[in-house]
Amino acid sequence: MTSLSPDAATVARMIDHTLLKPEATAADVTALIAEAIELGTYSVCVSPSMLPLTIPAGADLKVAVVCGFPSGKHHSSIKATEAALAIDQGADEIDMVIDIGAAKAGRFADVRADIAAVRASVPAPKVLKVIIESAALTDAEIVVVCQAAVAAGADFVKTSTGFHPAGGATVHAVRLMKQTVAERAQVKASGGVRSFADAAAMIDAGATRLGVSGSAALLSGATSEGESSSY
Repeated sequence: MTSLSPDAATVARMIDHTLLKPEATAADVTALIAEAIELGTYSVCVSPSMLPLTIPAGADLKVAVVCGFPSGKHHSSIKATEAALAIDQGADEIDMVIDIGAAKAGRFADVRADIAAVRASVPAPKVLKVIIESAALTDAEIVVVCQAAVAAGADFVKTSTGFHPAGGATVHAVRLMKQTVAERAQVKASGGVRSFADAAAMIDAGATRLGVSGSAALLSGATSEGESSSY
């Protein structure tokens, strides 16, 4: 395994090492898994069509899979079926995207019902993370959507897909999300977490998980100026 500083090793265990590019191949995912094991990340996060994954025996590595990604504009029944299939194919965690338009329209009961439908397909101890696309929401909308996610049984609220033109995670959004969910859920920061300093700031604001594609570069920044990554 790569020799990491103690700080970098701690951060690595908070990382979902992510590959969600549409052009990703099976070979790319195999390389992602190998790098995740080398770096000591918590999980790999992939698209559902890449399942099932082959994780080497004895590797301490979880599998996270996105659902309703990246737009969130799928019927709840489709999201629930997609999540159930991913669980059947070996996923440990599901990262679902809410219907952002429903949130913007103030249809928060629909947002809650959408999350609840997926939660029903992701039984504990499997983990459900809810992507709210925080950069596209006002602070007031972030608060109500996070409350809906907790009420529907989410384990995490997550800032971003990394694909929305409004942008990705911010320290402000992470802090607001954590203040809202308190101890009832955890917060994942994703989208634009490109440096070790970014990671540290997100953790300080309350994030306990990070979505990162350029994990090696980010972790190298614990001791040096690593190359910036993209999500």
